[in-house]
Amino acid sequence: MDAGTEQLRIGELSRRTGVSTELLRAWERRYGLLRPSRTDGGFRLYSPADERRVSLMRSHLQHGLSAAEAARLTLTEADGDGRPQDEPLLQRRAQELREALNDLDESAAQSALDSAFAEFAPETVLSNLVLPYLHELGERWASGDASVGQEHFASQLLRGRLLGLARGWDRGAGPRALLACAPGELHDLGLIAFGLALRARGWRITYLGQDTPLETLAETARSLGPEAIVISAASPDRFVRSGAELRRVASTANVWLAGPGASAALAKKANAAFLNVDPLAAADRVAATRA
Repeated sequence: MDAGTEQLRIGELSRRTGVSTELLRAWERRYGLLRPSRTDGGFRLYSPADERRVSLMRSHLQHGLSAAEAARLTLTEADGDGRPQDEPLLQRRAQELREALNDLDESAAQSALDSAFAEFAPETVLSNLVLPYLHELGERWASGDASVGQEHFASQLLRGRLLGLARGWDRGAGPRALLACAPGELHDLGLIAFGLALRARGWRITYLGQDTPLETLAETARSLGPEAIVISAASPDRFVRSGAELRRVASTANVWLAGPGASAALAKKANAAFLNVDPLAAADRVAATRA
């Protein structure tokens, strides 16, 4: 067998890379970093491409990246090593989730999410399942094609799952971001998704949640000294009514306005920055301020 087709058992991959078998399995399970084939007996066999990705992963971790960000960068950099075979599976999981949420079927929706999070990195699930569904649901709600029950059911189920992923997102030694919904704002799923993505880029997250009074936000900012404050709203009215308070907060900290209610004009009036992109791209933009 030549070097280009060599297949390794996990113990040999561990010996060559210096990464424990337990950690290799975790990287495979959580981030899809490894893509083994299987023997007829069910044993996993790893390729030279898997070994290269482990080496890249270790290098990124040694440079201080979080595990999730290191995995994302590794998969991006692995030239010619994409995963087109995953597209049908992602589409199937997205359809399963869509149908379950539309049918108010909690068991099926949780099962679809369980499968997706077991098969793909959290950010992949966010970008390919959760955020597209929320966008679709918003359009259906606006056109009257989604019921109040469907909107509430889907929002609460997805919110619970995302907050489960957020446990411990304030730990570590990275820069801190303070996240809050504007006063009166109850829609926070996009903000939670943004926080998860920013956490994956090495930031610590302090989350104040829905309907946060700006005096509470300012007091918390004075206590913690965050590198960034992100305030979200679905309606511009939430920002307009809080204009003076927003300007006071922005005079003492780096503030970003986000969500469908934000605009460049409102951000300028508040002396804040404007995040006019989806939550994952927004996380890239905020993280870049510390690059």
